Amino acid sequence: MSEGSASLRSDEEQLAALGYKQELNRGWSGFSNFAISLTIICILSGCFTTFGQAWNDGGPIDISIGWPIISLLVLLVGLSMAELASKYPTAGGIYYWAYSLGGVRWAWFTGWFNLLGLIAIVAGVDYGCASFLNSVLSLYGFNFIINATTTNPSTILHNTFILFFIILALHSIINVFSSHLVSLLNRISAWWMLGGVAVIVGVLIFGPSKHQSLSWVFSHRINNSGFSGHMYWFFVLPLGFLLTMYTFTGYDASAHLSEETHNAERAAPRGLWTAIAYSAVGGWVLLLAITFAATHIPAINAGGGGAVPIIETSLSTTLAKLVLDISTIGQLFCGMGCVAAASRMVFAFSRDGAVPGHQLWRRLNKNKTPTWAVLFVVVLSLIITIPALFGNKAGLPVAFFAVTSITTIGLYIAYILPVFLRWRMGSKFEPGPWSLGKHYKWINSIAMIWVVICVVIFCLPTSPAAVPWESGFTWDDFNYAPLVTIALALGVWIAWVAGAKNTFKGPVRTLDDPDVGTSEDSALMPTN
Repeated sequence: MSEGSASLRSDEEQLAALGYKQELNRGWSGFSNFAISLTIICILSGCFTTFGQAWNDGGPIDISIGWPIISLLVLLVGLSMAELASKYPTAGGIYYWAYSLGGVRWAWFTGWFNLLGLIAIVAGVDYGCASFLNSVLSLYGFNFIINATTTNPSTILHNTFILFFIILALHSIINVFSSHLVSLLNRISAWWMLGGVAVIVGVLIFGPSKHQSLSWVFSHRINNSGFSGHMYWFFVLPLGFLLTMYTFTGYDASAHLSEETHNAERAAPRGLWTAIAYSAVGGWVLLLAITFAATHIPAINAGGGGAVPIIETSLSTTLAKLVLDISTIGQLFCGMGCVAAASRMVFAFSRDGAVPGHQLWRRLNKNKTPTWAVLFVVVLSLIITIPALFGNKAGLPVAFFAVTSITTIGLYIAYILPVFLRWRMGSKFEPGPWSLGKHYKWINSIAMIWVVICVVIFCLPTSPAAVPWESGFTWDDFNYAPLVTIALALGVWIAWVAGAKNTFKGPVRTLDDPDVGTSEDSALMPTN
């Protein structure tokens, strides 16, 4: 028996020990598994699309100092998750961990928060990509669908939404066509991220005619939120943490793609935490390059404080095009990976009967990819982003920032629940090949405290106009992330009490059910 065959056999035996038969195509290497998380973290996406959040709510100090500090805290969350990914290498990932460590009810709530976050990240990444693509097309003198030079800012939002729809459709086609194609594109994406960051940093070092000083980058404060300066340190500055926390989402993809990865019990945890580490270093270098180039402050503030006005005001048109082209392509790769991870979660959760219509969502096509789960993800991503069609008075898609908050809140709640259960279990937990050892005590504890703080922060209003009890309140600026989160929690709880506690039994042992349909050509069969 060859080494590859032995490895595949070992992976299938490990999966069988968890109760599942090998249905998905196990053709991913350890590098591909690492690449999927690196692709979804995508510093070419998060560092660009949410740069304005940190610029307006904190300024350079939130970027230059905040990023590395928060990155270390995120790494502690990732290390905590990596230990669990080694123990339970399944496509269900996080909610399977919760089931194994805490039981059915924990699995139910963890799974739904994970699902919300993964759908929201598809929406956030692809909408951000559409916004960047719209800017790139404008630089090339091409106004997509509707003339974006009109004085009505809503036309820009309409163009962006049309592009968003097209990008979602493209990503669904790629993910339905072949798991091997997604794996190949993710490997290309990893090198694109590394090479692209190097090129952009080089351009931002040598392209601008002048740069900001070191002291300005590491000490200057900006408060464009509208809140009082007295609220800067304890309210405004933390709002800017969304830049880092939103960028570091989706790295659970390494766990969700476990059933398609060789030597998953080692490759998945390694792919998860190393993707965070590489992104932390690369992202900091990239953000510093952007911030040092931010010399035209009035124009940047007038442009919303984002990365695009910095690029356009500090570089020539040719170099600006190059930077935005690289970022946009990276974001396209990122969205593709997000759809892959989210669809695997839908497949796994449906395989265990947790999603309404689960018989359909868990089906695989002849290429062994979850066609209907992909469609489930992209359609819901489109629906939750519809409010972005209607911006505030300034024409800004406030709904996009709410979606990024929903992504961060939903995913990090799902991330930390099984970590809490593992911490609670203590020495009774039997780790897999990759383990934190005795360090789990302090690593888990800091990770849990940090996530609780972040969930509170990202539920806060982002401007005085978003505060319901203030006289200038407007729904156009309202941060609906806490409402969606509360509604989800309430809906999931009602569904649990109303009947799911009697019907949802947690992970279903498909190994014991040879009649479960797994292809488009087979008849629909119940999964439990």
